[in-house]
Amino acid sequence: MFDNDPLSYPYPSKRNCVYAQNGVVATSQPLAAQAGLDILKKGGNAIDAAIATAACLTVVEPTSNGIGSDAFALVWTEGELHGLNASGYAPEKISIQSLKDLGYHDIPRFGMIPVTVPGTPAGWAALSKRFGKLPLIDVLQPAIDYARHGYPISPTLGYHWEAAFNIYSQHLKGEAFKPWFDTFAPQHSAPHIGEIWSSKGHASTLESIGKTYADSFYNGDLAKRIVDFSNQHGGYLSLSDLANYEPAWVTPIHIHYKGYDVCEIPPNGQGLVALLALNIIKHDHVTSHDDPETVHRQIEAMKLAFSDGQTYITDPKHMKVNFKDLLSDHYAKERQTLMTPYAKEPAPGQLPKGGTVYLATADQEGNMVSYIQSNYMGFGSGIVIPETGIALQNRGHNFSFDASHDNALAPLKKPYHTIIPGFLLKDHEAIGPFGVMGGFMQPQGHMQVIMNVIDFNMNPQAALDAPRWQWIKGKYITVESTFNSQLISKLRDKGHDVHMDDQSASFGRGQIIWRHPKTGVYVAGTESRTDGCIAAW
Repeated sequence: MFDNDPLSYPYPSKRNCVYAQNGVVATSQPLAAQAGLDILKKGGNAIDAAIATAACLTVVEPTSNGIGSDAFALVWTEGELHGLNASGYAPEKISIQSLKDLGYHDIPRFGMIPVTVPGTPAGWAALSKRFGKLPLIDVLQPAIDYARHGYPISPTLGYHWEAAFNIYSQHLKGEAFKPWFDTFAPQHSAPHIGEIWSSKGHASTLESIGKTYADSFYNGDLAKRIVDFSNQHGGYLSLSDLANYEPAWVTPIHIHYKGYDVCEIPPNGQGLVALLALNIIKHDHVTSHDDPETVHRQIEAMKLAFSDGQTYITDPKHMKVNFKDLLSDHYAKERQTLMTPYAKEPAPGQLPKGGTVYLATADQEGNMVSYIQSNYMGFGSGIVIPETGIALQNRGHNFSFDASHDNALAPLKKPYHTIIPGFLLKDHEAIGPFGVMGGFMQPQGHMQVIMNVIDFNMNPQAALDAPRWQWIKGKYITVESTFNSQLISKLRDKGHDVHMDDQSASFGRGQIIWRHPKTGVYVAGTESRTDGCIAAW
């Protein structure tokens, strides 16, 4: 990628990358990207900018994340890559049997039952305390201002808000869900594109989190409000569940892929799936992005990777296999022998869709952050704590209801998690952060983007813009409307059940920032499938 002219690429791109020297923030919403850049200009570093952008996204893109989210981060600073797992665990008092006793046959999508302890506020505080330069309250101020004074709804945001409102109007019945409609549909409808929306309760909550470094969320008044509402509506969260929560600093996992180290967060995140797929295919001779044999083998490798991921990934304390063994070259070669010239039926079932935000930041000192945050499946559980703006996630929905499964629901256990930040290294030096958000599309997007960059020499923008495929289940594949028609025909000849999907958001939304190892110049790309924006300095 950087062997010849490191800031130019032979693959054509319809849109130009953004180049900068002092700092870059790339994310799915322009107001949030600008908020991060403002923090850089005020003396903050890339970590401060990431927190500011993430907090702002809870306000300006609530269709995908919120204060009650989980988060993961990969942070490059002072020559080392650090991982943060800010995902939460199931309440101590919940169990499969307790839900069966109440008449449940699975874990519901909505309500208090699927709510796990939110990790995002603690994640912001942990990042700020360890690596930030500015006080957390200053870093959260842009988000506080947007929540208090409002902002206009952007096109992609408006589309997803309307879709969510229609779904929630159909499924959310009862007093437990009234605060969601009060907060996100105060005029009895989703806010329209261009309309100003605000949430003063959200602003006050962010202010409290900022002043106390999230202590109020886990030990103070906010914690009490969350637990009181949970108790009123059949939830299991307790004050001790919140008080005992701490995010975990973890060692990133990686594979060596054609001269580069592709890095992910270890389980309970599904970054392992992306690495498993790349490990299976890394010895293939690939020719082009549109080569049918290459795409076929990408899809088959991804199926095998998901088969392992859906079987084994859960809270690492409950995994029955060592993920390092799964990433061994020996295991990759074993899995590769299962690939055939024709599409095969893998073990996993259908994968649900999700809602997530991703951001990447970089500063003039060379610090870089790959950060992802999500409520899951759009707005999450449909539960909002009254007058706080806290929309709670529904990550517990991802637990298995089968007690014998590795990912079975259990007290104080973290579920299989879809959100994954990525990072690329070469010769132990940072190339930069990358990510593709969107439920179970995420590892599939990671694989395709990394191969676009390394194998097909695409610049960041071209790597993100290139048409994508998505494996759904069995032999069922969806492709974007811009996908090569001849390639579709040849994939069908290989046994793939290929269908065109004109909903571009189904194929993930990503961001990339690369840093030139000699000049320090940044080159960034942003997603064309959303209201993506790069704010550069």
